[in-house]
Amino acid sequence: MAILKINGVAIPDPSEFSVDIMDIDDSTTTRNAKGDLIRNRIATKRKLNCRWPPCGNAEMSVILKAVKDVFFTVEYPDPMEGTRLTKTFYVGDRQMPVYSVIDGVVQWEGLSMNFIER
Repeated sequence: MAILKINGVAIPDPSEFSVDIMDIDDSTTTRNAKGDLIRNRIATKRKLNCRWPPCGNAEMSVILKAVKDVFFTVEYPDPMEGTRLTKTFYVGDRQMPVYSVIDGVVQWEGLSMNFIER
């Protein structure tokens, strides 16, 4: 089974995958005169950190086109829930350094990006 499915379609497995669980506070979160945190958590969201190994143009294109929409669904293994979940995400910055160019053909060193829950 693929580690990730985007919009229901399995994509190539990343070589590195981690899940961040982030608390989102509202704008009234502050510290009082004693230095104690006064917090109003409004949501808990996920960020999926992914890195793929070296790949060619075709594989790179498949992965990047899968995340081209503003929002998309991702099915992934969730450590807190202990099962696979499907949630709506958007993509952060995508980084893909060039490894080599031989006879005009680009080989990519890899691809890294993260998915942030909507």
